[in-house]
Amino acid sequence: MPRAVHPSDERSQLRPTEKAALPIDSRARAATRTALAILLVLLALWVASDFLSALTWAAIIAIATWPIFTRFAMLIAGGRAPAMAALLFTLLTGLALLVPVILTVHQIAQGSEGFARWVGQLRADGLPVPGWVAQLPIAGDYLDRWWQANLSNPKAMVEWLRGINIESITAWTSALGGALLHRLFLFLVTMIALFLVLRDGAWLADRVLATTDLLLGDPGERLASKIADAIRGTVRGTVAVAIVDGTILGMAYILAGVPHPLLFAVLTMAFAMVPFGAWAAFTAATLILLLDGGSLWAAAGLVVFCVAVLLIADNFIQPALIGGRTRLPFLLVLIGILGGLKSFGLVGLFLGPVIMAALLTVWRDWVGIED
Repeated sequence: MPRAVHPSDERSQLRPTEKAALPIDSRARAATRTALAILLVLLALWVASDFLSALTWAAIIAIATWPIFTRFAMLIAGGRAPAMAALLFTLLTGLALLVPVILTVHQIAQGSEGFARWVGQLRADGLPVPGWVAQLPIAGDYLDRWWQANLSNPKAMVEWLRGINIESITAWTSALGGALLHRLFLFLVTMIALFLVLRDGAWLADRVLATTDLLLGDPGERLASKIADAIRGTVRGTVAVAIVDGTILGMAYILAGVPHPLLFAVLTMAFAMVPFGAWAAFTAATLILLLDGGSLWAAAGLVVFCVAVLLIADNFIQPALIGGRTRLPFLLVLIGILGGLKSFGLVGLFLGPVIMAALLTVWRDWVGIED
C-alpha cells in the first residue's frame, strides 16, 4: 500500500532553486500588500481632502475631552448607554462652541443701529477732533489742523465716503456669506464625526494601539500616549489662557470706558487662541475708545495693562501649561504653535505642539533617554 505523502515531505523534496523561490514570493507578497495599503491610504486622503480639517478637529476635540466624556458617560445610565452619552456630550460641545459666536453676532447686531447713526453724523457734521489730539507732543498742532481740514469738514468726509466702492462691499459680503455657509457645513461634519468618535472611542483606541504596536513595537503605545497628552495639554492651555485673557481684558475695557465692552471681551477671548490675535483685539478696542472721545490717559493705561497681561500669558503661562504636561521645552512649544499655525492654519495651533511632542518622544526612545 503506497504511503501518503505529507506536505512537509513535498517541501523537503523541492529543488534548491524552488526552495529559494519561497521567501522571494513571500517578500514580494508583503511588498505588494504594503504598496496596496499605501495606495489606498493616499486615495482615501484624496477623496476626503475637503473634510480633513473637520475630521482633524473632531479627533482633537475627542482626545482633549475624553477624560471629561468618560465621567459624563458614567453619569448617564452608568456608562451603559454610550450612544446617548456621546450624543448629549456632542450637543453640549457644539453649544459651547457656538455660544461665543452667537454673543458676538448679537453684540454686532445691537451696535449696527448705532453705527448707522454714526455714519449719518459723519455725513452731516464730519468727525470732531478728539481733545487728546491737541495734547500730543510735537505733532499735536499739525494733527489738529489736518483733522479739521480733512475729517471734521463735512464736505471732505462726504467725498471720502463717496469714494467707497459699494459694488466691492456687496461682492465682499456675498463671498463672506458663502464662506460662512461652508464653515457651517464643516462644523456640522465635525460634530457628526465627534459623535462617532466618542461613541466608538474605546474600540478606536484599541485599534490605534494595536496598529502602533504592530508598526513600531513597544514604543508605539508610549508614542500614542505622548501624542494624546500633547493634544490635551495644548487644548487646555490655549483655551484656559484665552478665557483668562478675555475676562481680565474685558474688565479693563469696562473700567476704561470702551464702547460695547462685552463685544470686545468676546472678540479678545476668541482671537486669543491665535498668536497675536488678542493684541489686534485690544488695539481695535483702544482705537474705538479714542474715536469715541475717550481720554488719552485712559487709552494709554489700557494699552499698558493689556500689553503686560498678554506678555505674561503668551510667553509664560501658555507655554508652561502646554509644555508642563508633555515635558516640551519652551522653545519647542513656541515653534510648534507658530510654525503649526503657518503650515496648517488654525488647526496647526494644536498639530504643531503634537508634532514636536512626537519628535521629542521618538528621539528620547532612539537615544535611550528616560522621561
